[in-house]
Amino acid sequence: MTNPDIVIIGSGIGGATIASGLAGCGASILMLERGEPLPATPHARDTRSIFVDGHYRPKEMWREAGGAAFNPGNYYYVGGNSKFYGAVLIRYRKEDFSAMEHFGGVSPAWPFSYEQFEPWYSKAEQLFRVRGTLGEDPTEPFHSTPYAFKPVPDEAPIARARAELKGLGLHPASLPLGVDIDTWLKDGKTGWDAFPNTGQGKVDAQTGPLTAALTDPNIKLETGAYVEYLEASADGKTIVAIHYRQNGELKKLTPKLVILSAGAINSAVILLGSPSPNNGKGGGKGLANRSDQVGRNFMNHNSSAMLAIDPRRRNDAIYQKTLMLNDYYLSDGKGGKPLGNVQLLGKIDGNILSANVKFAPKFALDFMAGHAVDWYLMCEDLPDPESRIMVDGKDIVMQWRRSNMQSLDGLTKVMRENFRACGYPIVLSRPFDKRTPSHQCGTVKMGDDPATSPLDAFCRSFDHRNLFVVDGGFLPNSAAVNPALSIAAQALRVADHIRRTELAA
Repeated sequence: MTNPDIVIIGSGIGGATIASGLAGCGASILMLERGEPLPATPHARDTRSIFVDGHYRPKEMWREAGGAAFNPGNYYYVGGNSKFYGAVLIRYRKEDFSAMEHFGGVSPAWPFSYEQFEPWYSKAEQLFRVRGTLGEDPTEPFHSTPYAFKPVPDEAPIARARAELKGLGLHPASLPLGVDIDTWLKDGKTGWDAFPNTGQGKVDAQTGPLTAALTDPNIKLETGAYVEYLEASADGKTIVAIHYRQNGELKKLTPKLVILSAGAINSAVILLGSPSPNNGKGGGKGLANRSDQVGRNFMNHNSSAMLAIDPRRRNDAIYQKTLMLNDYYLSDGKGGKPLGNVQLLGKIDGNILSANVKFAPKFALDFMAGHAVDWYLMCEDLPDPESRIMVDGKDIVMQWRRSNMQSLDGLTKVMRENFRACGYPIVLSRPFDKRTPSHQCGTVKMGDDPATSPLDAFCRSFDHRNLFVVDGGFLPNSAAVNPALSIAAQALRVADHIRRTELAA
């Protein structure tokens, strides 16, 4: 497609969803994806291949500020990171749209309310065919449209865990999930969390919105297309060209609109690595960076894995991940500040444990995994301008300054007490680290003031009127829930805005 009207960079949740929202608009749209479709091979359900050998991990290395290199868990396939996500499609709570005080500081407000955003959540839930139920979780915000599908059923050990938590007076609730469990299990008796989706069992960016978008003959996808930089006009007010490399050849496109959806980290990298005719205040470099905030305010959730182990009872669940607990989301349970969200991980096995516990005998890890219920504790990471993504030559540099760790400590303590009260004598926990940037957000945040935010409330760059950034980078706060549904809902909202303001004529 030569010089389409719109180019979307990236086929993850943001890019694929905005493409579906623009389908049928009449404009010619080209999506550039640096990766290729994920192939169906035996590796896709092999825990050793995935978690020990790192078969799907990227070949690239990033650096910490200060020099230490690490291999990130950032995936480059059609559908982006969503090909491996846990398919948790949960709304931010209503309170997350307002400023909220945490142990580590204040989580900022969004530039609009939950009530204004709610219809787009409902549309995104329908697009991703979310399975869930209302009435179980006291923090659940208002839904104008109920879930269209019943929740994925608890397996027997998880039904028991739900009953145990209820017995403590807590409110365990079904996770809202984009999973057709029967279809998923036909391809292998495993969980889906962190497993690549090579079929139709998981509704990810590719199997959901992208498939819908590509039914429009005016929307095309090019793979193996690595965007090197954007080119701004001489006056800096518009983006005039996209420069990308494909099969070793440097190519150029000159669309009317550019939608950058490469993920919070790589969108920031593209903007920072693009030449700027006007650096703006504060020495900000690259594009869309008059505020000097591009790459800053990187957030990635403070999270830990927690294993509740009862050596007397075997957990024979296959997929496990159907339950969440938000009793400590808005306070610590005693009227204090918020802690966070608790949800099940996909069922672990000895191979998954061995990737993180070196030198332990395999039989011991198998026994531990077989008698554990595996949980994920997630707390809000607060925005900090010095927590940032930078570019040094061709290197991506991550300076992640973790915040609000007191919340994670508090959630870990209270959940350890709860699980012991439920009859699990051994409770182990371990934090996740920088190698897992699966909830990356905040690097190109939206706001009302161009002096402090690169994007407006519709994700349009304040600096370049034909540039939108629609991925986790726009999020002004990380909340303490998975961000995928919020990204998808905003993508639909932005697509509607583009239809009304850019394409109506």
